[in-house]
Amino acid sequence: MGKYRIAVIPGDGIGPEVVDAAMKVLEAVQDVVKGLTLETVMVEAGLRCIPKYGTNLPEHSIQILKESHACLKGPVTTPEEPGSPRSAAVTIRRMFDLYANVRPCRSLPNVPCLKPNIDLVIVRENTEDLYSGIEFELAPGVAVALRVITWRACERIVRFAFKLAMKRRKQLAYVHKGNIMKVTDGIFKKAVREVAKEFPDVELWELRVDAAAMQLIKRPEAFDVLVTTNMFGDILSDEAAQLVGGLGFAAGANIGDDYGMFEPVHGSAPKYTGMNKVNPIATITASKMMLEWLGSRYRDEACLRASERIENAILEVLKEGRVRTYDFGGSSTTSEMGEAIARKVVELG
Repeated sequence: MGKYRIAVIPGDGIGPEVVDAAMKVLEAVQDVVKGLTLETVMVEAGLRCIPKYGTNLPEHSIQILKESHACLKGPVTTPEEPGSPRSAAVTIRRMFDLYANVRPCRSLPNVPCLKPNIDLVIVRENTEDLYSGIEFELAPGVAVALRVITWRACERIVRFAFKLAMKRRKQLAYVHKGNIMKVTDGIFKKAVREVAKEFPDVELWELRVDAAAMQLIKRPEAFDVLVTTNMFGDILSDEAAQLVGGLGFAAGANIGDDYGMFEPVHGSAPKYTGMNKVNPIATITASKMMLEWLGSRYRDEACLRASERIENAILEVLKEGRVRTYDFGGSSTTSEMGEAIARKVVELG
């Protein structure tokens, strides 16, 4: 295909800074990979939209998203007051049925890691669980939140994870708390067992979520793919990110059957706004994941080459160790890191 329309959400706080760094890298890769053209359209979303539109995802932004092939999203701030708008990210995930949240976690050169050989992926169900947002106050001081778990959502996320495991080391750990949430996690566990019959070559592990949290610290190198429900996956993927340098390196893909949204895992970090300080590698990696998904979906070799070029550029900059942001022991700026990776994209030839 070669030409794609990309909706870009700069977001709040440090979002515009890390997104700008990623855009420089995307511009560089288009200069050196023949046959790739990205038309980027900026999209308003997040906290800054609420005073202006009364919502954090206005209708004109939704229309741009619907007219794009994929979305690159910076971090957005979600207000926490009761009655405030739902997270823009959650809204987009539900709107486009982006049921698979994929968060890779690997040891990187010259980045402090718990162990040098970590290479795992957490696959998180992305549309339901407590993130459905169904909660209410029964009486003053007494509130209830509903954990919605369905067979359909469990079955398809489990199938997604098994397929991913088949492309990797053919090992899958499924994580639950079925001894306490016997009905909801019972549905999840049954879906795993049913889908597993179709993938006899995949080694299957079963872990309760508290044990999984411990084992990620004790022996993270033993894991390949982990699959779990929404909230457990959110928590465990942040823990896993810290094993390999922190959230500045953690990117996530939100994937459905027909659309994908790609973002850094970290938040908007408002205290660092405008300081040109934070690590943009998570957002740059998200852009790499976006190109990889586009290449796979549309069978486009140019996208796949561009994705590989960005990944190699990140690794080379880290190996050289001359450009390091504060989070892993350096003093380089956000823009300096973005520029270094963009230059390396070109230099790799």
